[in-house]
Amino acid sequence: MSRPAWTVRPLQASDRAGWEPLARAYKAFYVTEHDAATYERTWQRLLVGQEVQGLAAVDPNGQLMGLAHYLFHTSVWTGLSCYLQDLFVDPEMRGRGVAAALIEAVAKCAAAQGATRYYWLTQAHNARARALYDRVALHRGFLRYDYPLG
Repeated sequence: MSRPAWTVRPLQASDRAGWEPLARAYKAFYVTEHDAATYERTWQRLLVGQEVQGLAAVDPNGQLMGLAHYLFHTSVWTGLSCYLQDLFVDPEMRGRGVAAALIEAVAKCAAAQGATRYYWLTQAHNARARALYDRVALHRGFLRYDYPLG
């Protein structure tokens, strides 16, 4: 098997111009758009890497192909958990293993931090992503509810 011509690495300050179109496309897919200030705040938080962290799949020319945003939190029963909050691959780059590589890279970060659980959510209609998720992870049947806070 040949090695892909792209790499997965932490987000860098120079990725800003490539990151935002991917982030906006991800948010548009889930019909949750934000204003420019929110994207800027999120970018700054990702660069600091304390509350939330980000990885990029990058082609040999430095163009971002995909992104993963994740965070760590404690769990009452299992200690440290890793939550993959956002995963998105440019539609033109799909089918090349980019999403699987991003999932695996976050898994390595989770293991390095001593997390005992690594999980994510997706919508039921996201069939293409769910096909990948069913190959690499266990679906435990949970449903999500959001209580409106304001």
